[in-house]
Amino acid sequence: MKLSEAMRIAWEAILKNKVRSFLTMLGIIIGVAAVIMSIAISAGTEATIRDQITSLGSNLVFVQGAFSRGGPREGPPTGGLTFDDATAIQNNVTGVVSVVVEQASSENVIFGSTTLQSVELLGTTEGFTSVRDMKIENGNFFTQTQIDRKQKVVVLGSSLATSLFGTSEPVGQYITVGTTKLVVIGVFAKKGLVGNTDFDTRVYTPITVVFQKFTPSQFARFLGNRVRLIYVKVDPKLKLDDITTQINLLLLRRHEISSTSTPDFTITTQQDIIQTQESTTAAFRSLLAWVAGVSLIVGGIGIMNIMLVSVTERTREIGIRQAVGATQEDIRLQFLTEALMLSIVGGLIGMIVGIGGAYLFGSLSGMRTVIQPSSILLAFGSAAIIGGFFGYYPANQASQLDPIEALRYE
Repeated sequence: MKLSEAMRIAWEAILKNKVRSFLTMLGIIIGVAAVIMSIAISAGTEATIRDQITSLGSNLVFVQGAFSRGGPREGPPTGGLTFDDATAIQNNVTGVVSVVVEQASSENVIFGSTTLQSVELLGTTEGFTSVRDMKIENGNFFTQTQIDRKQKVVVLGSSLATSLFGTSEPVGQYITVGTTKLVVIGVFAKKGLVGNTDFDTRVYTPITVVFQKFTPSQFARFLGNRVRLIYVKVDPKLKLDDITTQINLLLLRRHEISSTSTPDFTITTQQDIIQTQESTTAAFRSLLAWVAGVSLIVGGIGIMNIMLVSVTERTREIGIRQAVGATQEDIRLQFLTEALMLSIVGGLIGMIVGIGGAYLFGSLSGMRTVIQPSSILLAFGSAAIIGGFFGYYPANQASQLDPIEALRYE
């Protein structure tokens, strides 16, 4: 029997029982669609996380401090990073483009009759705009001289500026942050939400002003002004590993820590964070794919079940075909082709449902989805393999029927 003839007979058999055929394919449809959608959602989440990390800036090294504290009578906290460490990195590490330190506080902001509660005040340094890829829309960002002199100046996020001043010109106006009057020297262009941080609703001021007015420490004169995180922007032409090694050795020397002791700081890069996130989402994606794959297996079992029923229902037809010269191979090919067509058609419908469902989920939920061509090939290929695997047993059973007994079957 030619393959084209087997396909024609199989297609006629499928159309003869449309509802039963559709219900048989439903498991395959759901399985293929689930694989495509789950991988699209996972890949979209991974891409969103990667974009958020990258949007912090490019070629960044993160130096984070670790604090320790003694008992109630043992004095102030020890270890960690100070503002002077950031200055040392800027001055002594080759290949550093800029170093930024951030210190946050929450304060009320007042202008005229407008009062905004619990606004994030971010003290930072001159390289902030470069490291964080922020653009000034109006006015200027504060300079190193203003930082050194602890001048009471601020730059506003775009949304905050609108909330305080409306359509009026903010630059040159005075606002009250907490109990301190600060003059507005600039307004940032709209940046938007990055992760959980809204850059447009912040007040930005020299970090020395924050140390002096908003986070004074009774231990600062002994330990220096403590900071949690230092951002280091590296020359893209250089290797990050070389820079992180230099920073590590410098801080070990400054903190008088031996190479065999546990340091009071950690150094990570953007790639480290991205790789950690990708490994997490990859494991989650694999789990989702396996769960969706169970639907394909269930669909394959459904195909085998229906094909066994079909063999029983068509026993007399099989006997007639054998009587007119059909071989065991012809009978096996006929039923195997029917099982494959059920799985392939179900796979094609599942592809359409999966791709459409991924786009629909992304538009309705607001979550990003990324269709992976490999997931389409994987799902469709798995459907075809499952159809062949689970269809072989019923096809072989049909080919083994005794012609005489089959003709007698009622």
